[in-house]
Amino acid sequence: MIHKHLSQVPGTVIEKSGFRGMTARFALTADDGCPRYAMRVMEFEPGGYTSLHSHPEEHEFYFLEGKAAVVGADGSEVEATSGSMIYVAPGEVHQLKNIGCGTMRVVCTIPILPGGDGKTTGHGYE
Repeated sequence: MIHKHLSQVPGTVIEKSGFRGMTARFALTADDGCPRYAMRVMEFEPGGYTSLHSHPEEHEFYFLEGKAAVVGADGSEVEATSGSMIYVAPGEVHQLKNIGCGTMRVVCTIPILPGGDGKTTGHGYE
């Protein structure tokens, strides 16, 4: 069993091109001994966002706090708030944006593909 508290997990500011105002906390990854699935907690400043992207892993999002727009390949937006859950299939284009006035926090889980670490996906972070 692995037991941690989020306060023990340092935040990593994501400075990748196309990302703004996002910090990732890599809560449970291969570094912790998780062989197949990873959990990350992502925090977005007001106006923060990811790039519009896709990757080979599925993503499962659970929104803890704030107000998000989840953007699809066609530009359509789905609003997500505390308690919302969103599944993004492998290869599905998506973007997360904080459209609220406060910090947006979301739990993101992904499978760890062979050779992966749970911090990066097939195309880099997120």
